[in-house]
Formats: sequence, C-alpha cells, structure tokens
Amino acid sequence: MIRFDCHAHVYETVTAIDGARYVPAKPAPLCDWRAHLDARGLSGGVIVQVSFLGSDNSQMCAALSDLDRTRFAGVCVVAPDVSGEQLDRLAGSGVRGVRWNLVRGAAVPDLQDRTIRALLQKLRARDMHLEIHLEGPRLAPILPALSELGVRVVIDHFGLPSETVPKDDPMLRAVSDLSDRQALFFKFSAHYRVPFDVAPHAQELLSLLPSDHVVWGSDWPHTQHEERANYAGVWALSSCLGVVSDRAAVRTLYGIGSGLNDSLGS
Repeated sequence: MIRFDCHAHVYETVTAIDGARYVPAKPAPLCDWRAHLDARGLSGGVIVQVSFLGSDNSQMCAALSDLDRTRFAGVCVVAPDVSGEQLDRLAGSGVRGVRWNLVRGAAVPDLQDRTIRALLQKLRARDMHLEIHLEGPRLAPILPALSELGVRVVIDHFGLPSETVPKDDPMLRAVSDLSDRQALFFKFSAHYRVPFDVAPHAQELLSLLPSDHVVWGSDWPHTQHEERANYAGVWALSSCLGVVSDRAAVRTLYGIGSGLNDSLGS
C-alpha cells in the first residue's frame, strides 16, 4: 500500500529566478497539498524544490517547519560548492536529499570533478541522497557510475524512458546491466511527462530492483501539465503501477514513517 506522496512541489508565492524555463500561473499552497493527502488517506510526503525557485529553498523550508518531521521531508537544490554548514541547516529543516534537474540539455556534472566529489562526500557524511531528473537516453550511459558513488541515487519520473517497449529502452537496459542495484531507487511519478504508457516500464523496473527501492509521487501541482493532469487522476493510476508498499523505502531515503502503525504501513 502506498502511504506517502514522495514528490510534490509547494510554494506560497511565485517569484521565479532569472532564466526560469517555466513559471506557473499561481501558487501551490501547503494547505492544498495537505488536503489532497488527507482525501486519499496518505500519511505524509516529500516536498521537492521546484525548478523555477532555483537554489532558494526558503519556501520549502518554511513549509517543512509547519509539518511533522516523522511524516514529512524535503529534497533541496544547492550549488555544487555548497558548504557543509549550509547542508547542516537544510538537514535541520528536514531536508534529506539534493536534486539535480538536468533535463532539456542541462550539463551533466562531471562525477570526477573535485567540487562534485566534495559534494558527494558531504552528502555521504549526512546520509543524504542524490536525486536526478534526466531523460532516459542521457541517463543510461552514466548509470554505472552513479551506482558507484557511495550515496543513494533516486531517479525521478520512471527514468523518463524513451522507447515504448521496455526491452528496447536504453535506460532500462542500463538498469538491467548493473551488477549491483542496492544504491539505486526510482520514483514512480509524472507518467504524463512520457508520451506513452509507462505501466509496462514500471513493471520491468519492479522486476529488476530490490522490492523496497521504489516510491510513488504525485508531482503535484503538475507544472507544465496543469491542464491535463490532476491529483485524482495520478492517484487513480498509482494502483496500476504495482508498488506493494513504500514503507521501507521512505524510511531509508527520508527517515520518515517509523511512527506509523504496522497495519497502516504494510
């Protein structure tokens, strides 16, 4: 049973950074997201820093300050040279991961670069994970290196597969070819960001990954797809994706959910 929404964006005001590729027309208030969770009997979730706010995580941290830390967490965006002190402050606010949003031609960080290696060491020291949003064909070549970083790696949005047949998909083939998948996690979220049915790809991923390495996310408020996606629709689809339980994964990645009654978390 899915108990957590592990991918949502919350912002009370819309004040975009220069160069933002998309700016929503209206805020996505915390109270609205909480209402969606309550309506579906969900126990908590994860706020992911939205791209148009860049590395200004203040709205996310403000939202987390009003939430129960045993049921809610955050994923931030930071500069590669972020200081340990800054990460400590974010961790103190409930942040458990750092996101790289690399779609639409953004440069993939050089994993051997000194600054990137220092960042990864800081994440390891704080038991934080790295979350990656990247198209499947660009993700596939770097998956082996990502699996050996020494940090947990969370892949957004099914890995944005590119081929309609799972066995033909380069990203899924790359997952299959990994000798060790213990560091790799996937988010089943935002199916509408892929131009075909991703249910078969979800089933393939579930057959390849350890059973506790998948979480679900609504991707609310569905930025760039507001006209054709809504919470009710993505929640209805979740039952078709084959995620039996997210309890172990959310504990591992976000440190939340440990206080839930066993009957609710199964």
